[in-house]
Amino acid sequence: MRRTALLASAAMLTGLLPLLSAGAATADEPAPVPVDRFEGEVPFASPPAEGLFTWGGDADDPPALALTTRTDAPEGTKVLAGTYDISGYGGFTHDFAFDQPAHDWSAHKGIRFWWDGQNNAKKVAFEIKDGGANGEASELWTTSFTDDFTGWKQIEIPFTDFTYRTDYQPVGGIDQVLGLTQMWGYALTLPVGVKGRFAMDDVELYGKADQSLRASVTADSAVHPVKEGATATVKLSVATTGAAPIDEPVTVAYESAGGTAEPGKDYTPVKGEITFPAGTASGATRTIQVPTLRDKSAEPAETIPLKLTVTGAKAPAETPQIVIDAHGLPYLDPKLPVKKRVADLVSRMSLEEKAGQMTQAERGALTAQGDIATYDLGSLLSGGGSTPTPNTPEAWAKMIDAFQLRAQATRFQIPLIYGVDAVHGHNNLTGATIMPHNIGIGATRDPQLAQRTGSVTAAEVRATGIPWDFAPCLCVTRDERWGRSYESFGEDPALVESMETMIQGLQGAANGKDLKDNDKVLATAKHFVGDGGTEYGSSTTGSYTIDQGVTKVTRQQLEAIHLAPYETAVDRGIGSVMPSYSSLDILGDGQGPVKMHARADMINGVLKDRMGFDGFVISDWAAIDQIPGDYASDVRTSINAGLDMIMVPYAYKDFRTTLVDEVRAGRVSEARVNDAVSRILTQKFKLGLFEKPYADTSGAARIGSAGHRAVAREAAAKSQVLLKNAAGVLPLKKSQKVYVAGSNADDLGNQTGGWTITWQGASGKHTDGTTILQGMRNAGGDVTYSKDASAPTSGYDVGVVVVGETPYAEGVGDVGNGNDLALTPADQAAVDKVCAAMKCAVLIVSGRPQLIGDRLGEIDALVASWLPGTEGDGVADVLYGKRAFTGQLPVTWPKSEAQLPINVGDASYDPQFPYGWGLTTLTKVPGGGTATLKALALAARTADRTGSKQLGRAAVTKARLLVQQSAGSTITPAFAKPFADADHLLLTAHYAQALTKLQEAYRAR
Repeated sequence: MRRTALLASAAMLTGLLPLLSAGAATADEPAPVPVDRFEGEVPFASPPAEGLFTWGGDADDPPALALTTRTDAPEGTKVLAGTYDISGYGGFTHDFAFDQPAHDWSAHKGIRFWWDGQNNAKKVAFEIKDGGANGEASELWTTSFTDDFTGWKQIEIPFTDFTYRTDYQPVGGIDQVLGLTQMWGYALTLPVGVKGRFAMDDVELYGKADQSLRASVTADSAVHPVKEGATATVKLSVATTGAAPIDEPVTVAYESAGGTAEPGKDYTPVKGEITFPAGTASGATRTIQVPTLRDKSAEPAETIPLKLTVTGAKAPAETPQIVIDAHGLPYLDPKLPVKKRVADLVSRMSLEEKAGQMTQAERGALTAQGDIATYDLGSLLSGGGSTPTPNTPEAWAKMIDAFQLRAQATRFQIPLIYGVDAVHGHNNLTGATIMPHNIGIGATRDPQLAQRTGSVTAAEVRATGIPWDFAPCLCVTRDERWGRSYESFGEDPALVESMETMIQGLQGAANGKDLKDNDKVLATAKHFVGDGGTEYGSSTTGSYTIDQGVTKVTRQQLEAIHLAPYETAVDRGIGSVMPSYSSLDILGDGQGPVKMHARADMINGVLKDRMGFDGFVISDWAAIDQIPGDYASDVRTSINAGLDMIMVPYAYKDFRTTLVDEVRAGRVSEARVNDAVSRILTQKFKLGLFEKPYADTSGAARIGSAGHRAVAREAAAKSQVLLKNAAGVLPLKKSQKVYVAGSNADDLGNQTGGWTITWQGASGKHTDGTTILQGMRNAGGDVTYSKDASAPTSGYDVGVVVVGETPYAEGVGDVGNGNDLALTPADQAAVDKVCAAMKCAVLIVSGRPQLIGDRLGEIDALVASWLPGTEGDGVADVLYGKRAFTGQLPVTWPKSEAQLPINVGDASYDPQFPYGWGLTTLTKVPGGGTATLKALALAARTADRTGSKQLGRAAVTKARLLVQQSAGSTITPAFAKPFADADHLLLTAHYAQALTKLQEAYRAR
C-alpha cells in the first residue's frame, strides 16, 4: 500500500511539473528500453557469461551486492543494493551474455538509472562496453556522476558524455568509435576511501538519438613526430554512432597556431577548411599537411598544435600536435660514449624535467595520456593484472608504443622505461610461458637452467615492448609463514647467490652491452634488504602478519644472510634495485626499526658507495607513503636516502610537484637529483631506447612457443623434490592403473600460483598450459581422475593425490591472515581415502612447505612440487620416469608451525626433512658405507686443493645420496643438522668440510 501511494504521488507530481520529469517520453521519442530491472532477471555470475559480478584491487575491495526488496523502489519491488569499503579500486559490472548477439543502443540518446544518493560528494565512474568479442574484450567508454544528493534520483547520461578509456586498452584498439550497435554491458567504479552503501534501480535507454550529436571527428593520432624539413600529415576521420552516413555536412576549420615552433622559420603555417558533405560514410578521412623547414641549428623538439574548429560534429578530445624531432644535439649521437650523452642531456634539462624522469606512474592511473608529456614522466608500469584488452602480445606492444609516442612530444623526447613484474615468466600476459616460481628454481640446484629461464622470460617480455623487469627477488626466506616465501630461491644465501645466473639470462653480459638486444631486459634485484627475515607479528600493514614487518638482525647476520646476494648482483651488473617495504632493525646501532626506503646508510652507504652499484634505485609500489611524516617529508627522506625513481602509481602529479618544491627549498640538493637522473638515463641509453623507443615485435612468435615451454618443462621436472619413496612407488609404470585425486591435480591456476595473469593469481584456467593430470595422460598413463576421491577406489595399482595451496601473493598469503600451513579438510580427506585403499604418492603443490607429518606414515611417496608453472608435463616426466627426480629442498621442511622459523645452521634443528634433502630415481646410489665415504672424502680434499668444482660437487653429491638412503624413514636431529650443513658447504665450495658433515650424519643415522 505504501509503495502504491508513493508511485501515485510521483505520477501526480509528474503531471503538475512535466519539466522535472526525467523519464517522460515525448511524442517523437521512443519509449524507454529496459537494460536492468533488478527483479532477479539477471544472475550474479562471473564473466564472460551473462551476469552481475564484482571486482577490486585486493580481496577487501570488491563490494557486496544483493537484490533487496524496497518499498520505495522506483521500479518493481527490488533494487540492486550493496556496501563497500575500498582502499585501492573496486566496483561491479553487468556483462551481457557472450553467446548471444550484442545489444544495439544506437537508436537512443543515452542511458539512465535511479541512484539512492548518500550525499557523500564522491564521484562514481560509469562505463559502457562497446564492440569486441564480449564484455571482457570490448572498448571501455567512461563518464561519472557525483553523489551529492540524498534519496532516489534518476541519473541521465547522454552517450555524447562518454570518453574513450585509452588507459584500459591500447590506442588502436577496436576502432575508438562509440558505435553503440554492439554493446556488451556497463560497469560502475565506486568511491575510494569512504565506507558506504548504495542502491540502484531501473537501468534503461532513453530518448531519441540526436543526429547532430552522433557524429564525431577524430585525428589518427594526438602526436605526429616528423624529422626537420619533412612534411607532417594529419589524418582526420568522421564517424557516427551506429555507423550511419552523416545527415548534415561536417566542416573542420584548421590552423597551425601556438606551440614552441616558430612559423615561417621552423614550418610553413597552414590554414583552411575541409568538408565532409552530407551522406559521407562513417569512417571517411581527409588529410592536412604541414611542411616543416630545415635550418642549420641543433635544437630540441618543437611543437606545432593544429587547432581544429568543428561544425556539425563533436571535435577531437585533444588538439593534434606536430612535433619536429630534436636534432643535432650531442646526446642524440649513438657514437658517443653513454657517459657523455648522459652529461649532455642532464645539462640541458630543467628541474621539472628532471623530476619527471624520477617519477613512475601506473598506466591505469593516468588522468590522460597527454600527462606523459605534460609532466615529463620518465616511466610507467603495469601493476599485477594491469593489462591491455585484449591481453595479447600485439595489444601490449600497441599500448606501450602509444605511451612512447606521447613522450615524443617532450622537449628532449626522452623515451619512457616501462616496467612489469615478470617474476616467473611474462606472467601478466595470457599465453606466455610461465616458469616455476623461484622456490622451485632453487630446488633445481641448476644455475645454468636458472639462466635459461631468465633468457626465456626476457625474450617474451621484450617482444611485447617492455624493456624492464622487476625481478629477480633476492630475498632469503627465513620463515615459511611469509606470504612471499615462493618468491625466494631458498633460505640459504649461498643458494640464492648460486641462482643469480638468472640476472645474466635477463640482462646478458654484466657490462650491459646486450641490453639493447631485442631479447634482453633490465633486471631488478629486490627487495633490498632483509625482506625475507621479517619477524612474525611485526607487520603493521593491514591484516598482514609478517610481510612488510621488521627484520631484527645483528650486523653480522645482516651481512652474511641478507646482504650477500646483493653483492653478487652488483658484480653481475644488475641494472636496478628495489628497496623493501620492510623495516630494518640492526641490533645495537641505536636506530631501532627504520623503513628501508628511508635508510640512507644502507642505500647510499652500503649499496651505492661500498658495493659500487651504478644502476638506479626504484621504490616499491607507493612505498614512500609508509615513511613516517607528511608527504613532503616522505619525498625528501626517500630521495636523500638514495632512491632515484619513485613508484607513485596514483600520485605522480603530487610527487613531481613536491620534489620540485623540496629542491627549490634546499631540502633536496640539485646534485642528488642530477645523480638520480643520470643513473636513470644511463640505463635508457644502454637499452637503446633513444634509437628504438618502440616495440620490436620480431620475437613475438616465440612467446609461449614449444622451445620456450621446453625450458619451463625441464625446470618443472627438476624442481620436483622426492621427500619419501617407500618400496619404490615412484616412478610409475605406464602399465599401472593409476587413481588420481586432489584439488591441485587438474587446476592450472593453482599450480601457477600468485603473480599469474593477476596480482593474486586465481584457481582455474586463466592462461594456456598443461595441468599435472593432463601431463600424466600425455605421458601415456592409464589414469582415472576423481577430484574429491568420491569415485570407487578398488582395482587400482597406485594412487596419486595432488594437494596443496590456492594462489596468493605478498602479505595476503601470510599465515595468520586467513592462511595456515595445513592441508584443507578436503585435501586431508582425499589423502586419507586414497592412501588407505592403495599404495599412494602425494604431491604437494604449494609456495612453501605444508605440515604433513601426521599423515606421513600412511603416505608411501611424498613429493614437494612447489608451484611448477604452466608445464604440468614436466611433473609427469619425473612421475613416469622420463626424467630422474633430482630436486633438493631449498628450505627446511618443518614438523610443526611451533618450530618456525627453522633454518639451516640453527643451533637447534629437528625438521621433518632437512634443507638439501631430495631422494632420486633412475640413479644408482653408491654403496659401501663408511669405506665409500672415506674415498669420497679424499676426492673432496683433492678438489679443495686443486680448485676442481666438478670433482668436488661429484664427490659431495655421491656422498649425499649414500647418506640420505642410509637414513631410511627416521631423520633425527643428530642426522639432520650436519646433513643440512653439508649442502650449505657444497654451495660455498667447501667440499672436504661438506664430506666431514655427511660422515657425521652417517654415523648419527
